[in-house]
Amino acid sequence: MRIIHVVAAALVDADGRVLLAQRPEGKSLAGLWEFPGGKLEPGESPEAALARELEEELGITAPALAPFTFVSFAYPEFHLVMLLYWCRAWTGVPHGRDGQALRWELPAAMPALPMPPADVPLVEALIAAGR
Repeated sequence: MRIIHVVAAALVDADGRVLLAQRPEGKSLAGLWEFPGGKLEPGESPEAALARELEEELGITAPALAPFTFVSFAYPEFHLVMLLYWCRAWTGVPHGRDGQALRWELPAAMPALPMPPADVPLVEALIAAGR
């Protein structure tokens, strides 16, 4: 089975809310809410990949990323390994550069949202961390 490595960010604002992005139409799992991020390119470090993805997707610069947790999840077509990083400071105002909707949510409210199955354990970890 093919293994895909991705990185994602829990961008946390001053009120403890975390930014989520809605998967756009035409992509797998369209309409579901997820943590912003994306795939690692060959030879790219996870931190460099996440910084690149945040700039490409949200138009922000995130110089301070701290590892938080990860998930290993088997989808029918591939196996996903997703590294989740804390991001508490960034430059710029996050906006969906590809037209994707964004929303800020407290972790406790996230279980009510439709999310990809691989993101569910990450939400549980956020709630357990009390952030």
